[in-house]
Amino acid sequence: MRELIVEADGGSRGNPGPAGYGAVVIDAATGETLAEAAEYLGVATNNVAEYSGLVAGLRAARDLDPTATVRVRMDSKLVVEQMSGRWQIKHPAMRPLAAEARSILPADQVTYEWIPRAENKHADRLANEAMDAGKRGEQWSPSGSTADLDAGGAARSAAPVKGRGELRDQPRPTRTRTTPVATPDANDIRAARNLASEAPTAGAAPPDLGTPTTLVLLRHGETPLTPQKRFSGSGGSDPALSDTGRDQADRVATALAARGTVQDVISSPLARCRETAAIVAARLGLDVRIEDGLRETDFGAWEGLTFAEVRERYPDDMSAWLSSPDAEPTGGGESFEAVAHRVAAARDELLAAHTGRTVLLVSHVTPIKTLVRLALGAPPEALFRMELSAASLSVVAYYGDGNASVRLLNDTSALR
Repeated sequence: MRELIVEADGGSRGNPGPAGYGAVVIDAATGETLAEAAEYLGVATNNVAEYSGLVAGLRAARDLDPTATVRVRMDSKLVVEQMSGRWQIKHPAMRPLAAEARSILPADQVTYEWIPRAENKHADRLANEAMDAGKRGEQWSPSGSTADLDAGGAARSAAPVKGRGELRDQPRPTRTRTTPVATPDANDIRAARNLASEAPTAGAAPPDLGTPTTLVLLRHGETPLTPQKRFSGSGGSDPALSDTGRDQADRVATALAARGTVQDVISSPLARCRETAAIVAARLGLDVRIEDGLRETDFGAWEGLTFAEVRERYPDDMSAWLSSPDAEPTGGGESFEAVAHRVAAARDELLAAHTGRTVLLVSHVTPIKTLVRLALGAPPEALFRMELSAASLSVVAYYGDGNASVRLLNDTSALR
């Protein structure tokens, strides 16, 4: 029996915000790309975009060969686990999309596999092209997504595509398309998409949907670099806590133990967070789980430098970084857009796995500010308008309808 591979992805620049999906169908035996699909969705959530990409990819595979087995590969653990039946689908807006995906092909023909984001670049590129086209007021078309072919079949160069903060500057491979690009009919999922992207009325309280999932956001304690205000991200020396930082973690642990509400502890993989989390978890009698999506931004060549030093050495790069969420620090660091995408994906997976629970996330300045920004629906420049002290606590509650409530920001009372 023929095997097809569907790789799908979706993204939302704001979550909810301008969103799009991409999907590609590949012949498993030859590696040949058989069909591509992409669409700008308007304002929608990241989850809706991911599921929409899945639906489009499955439709394209079915149109190519309804008898083929299909292996779906996605970097969304949420979608993969839910479609595999290992996680429940509790969000009301996701259920119609999941049901639509299941109805396209018989269940015994489809399997699901999680892959790292780096292995899903084709679908990611298509999703970003669709969003870029939507931003220009245009429809995505396949001619803009692959290298143009001259009459003899030789590939001409294509412009690099930027997406999720990563520059797609490698030439795209030459390929001959043996079937037309699939254009999915998304009308039947439009109602579910609108439900998920509909913004609440300003000033209106969210409906009572039961116990929210509460994320308690703890910035790690001080390191030797913290008082010097040096860039310290995921690409630097990975410093441990200082004596002051360990004392701060102990004080926060005492305060959280007195409250008695934290049920799970999850930490960034970096040493300063793991050490902070271990101190708190020991006091609470809990184990620590590591979540890579909570790591700090990679600041590239700026690691270990002060703001003034970066401004002096890399003035143009610094200006670009301060003015655009897509700009990367010098030397291949992460853009704020890339960090927001990874943080939002980690958040979605954590919310699905810890529904109704209170979870302590031990993380860093940028991921915590990003979670708060996304909960508020604020623009990227809001990151520069928040103060977040070492060992401070912030709290965001998430409800079943997708609404979020920021309950606390930069609380340092436990340190006094």
